[in-house]
Amino acid sequence: MADIRIISQSEIPEALALLRARSGDDLSAVNQSVADILKDIQTNGDQALFAYTKKFDGFDADEANLMVSQDEIKKAYQDTDPKLIDIIKKAAENIKAFHQKQLRETWTEKDGGIMLGQLFNPVASCGVYVPGGKAVYPSSVLMNIIPAKVAGVENIYMATPPDSNGIIQPMILVASDIAGADKIFKMGGAQAIGAFAYGTASVSKVNKITGPGNAYVAAAKKQVFGTVGIDMIAGPSEVLVIDDGSVNPRFIAADVLSQAEHDELASCIAVVMNQQRAEVLQAEITAQVNRLPKKEIAVNSLKNYGMIVVVDGLDEAIAFANRVAPEHLELCIENAASYLPKIRNAGAVFLGAYSPEPLGDYFAGPNHILPTNGTAAFSSPLNVDDFMKKTSIIGYDEASLRRCYQDIAAFAEAEELDAHARSVRIRFEE
Repeated sequence: MADIRIISQSEIPEALALLRARSGDDLSAVNQSVADILKDIQTNGDQALFAYTKKFDGFDADEANLMVSQDEIKKAYQDTDPKLIDIIKKAAENIKAFHQKQLRETWTEKDGGIMLGQLFNPVASCGVYVPGGKAVYPSSVLMNIIPAKVAGVENIYMATPPDSNGIIQPMILVASDIAGADKIFKMGGAQAIGAFAYGTASVSKVNKITGPGNAYVAAAKKQVFGTVGIDMIAGPSEVLVIDDGSVNPRFIAADVLSQAEHDELASCIAVVMNQQRAEVLQAEITAQVNRLPKKEIAVNSLKNYGMIVVVDGLDEAIAFANRVAPEHLELCIENAASYLPKIRNAGAVFLGAYSPEPLGDYFAGPNHILPTNGTAAFSSPLNVDDFMKKTSIIGYDEASLRRCYQDIAAFAEAEELDAHARSVRIRFEE
């Protein structure tokens, strides 16, 4: 039975504390091992990379077979259902179209003798990490690579762990080829992050690393940040559904369970307006969870971090959602779009009964790599800007600087930076 609890509005503070405690980002147990791996990669390059690939994946990697060949990509297309290939291509087009709208152009403005502006340039290279093992997520391949491609990144490399025969799941290769990866490497774990961060004879150093992974990958990304840029440290998945009673409860229960099957740490919340609706949902979730192939994971997720919250009305529901700052926020309410101005914190918002969360995961176009565990209060989904650099443009002529140089010098002297002050004053000395 799905043990999802019903809580009242007075219990919300306790519920929020529980949610924050589930972050799953305590990496202390693996930090030292990861540090050792990264140091080895930095010092010994390919030799260490190949040794760890053999140790952890069972694959005898070398200079000749580390990178996926065109023949392997061709075979991956042959081994993938043509209907699925068409679906991946449709999704890729939607994702590309959405992210192209995020592009910004260099701008300048001139006022007399003053010119100011911003110069936009893509990073030169990025490394995309794709997990291996039982989980196969070609959708995440598209979501990582396509924004980088749209941004204009010249060198987009992907890493994913192979099996012991050096084989990568065909759907992953097809998705990476459709998205536009320039090179695909058969490497995983902290060693792959190290190879991207420091470079080896076989793997070029990159400017930015994106993509999810296990605790070792997350710890490695944290430790190499500063040497390279990273996107975020992804936490367990989460969904919050606001239900005003106007939507079929079967839909609400299915949407809650769509995240519960991800992970035992996943947080699945429904917010309703009365106790009766809460009990209806509780029964429907119990009925549906028993039909899931990943029932055990879903049941544990619901037991640990699932909840149905009863509040006094939509304003209270939205206030609660803004405090949670969920990865996915579904507004299963009438006139959902009219409530958007009240939403402050969410990774992605889904409007109405026919915009379920998987629409965003796979097909609609917005990125599904989203801030989790409350970080939507200060961060954004992966987007084109993550692969762009902004450079400020400043140009004053002599007359313009003359009008303000004394103010600049006084400001510098107030900070006891006399050389700064002299840098502007020297231009106007007799």
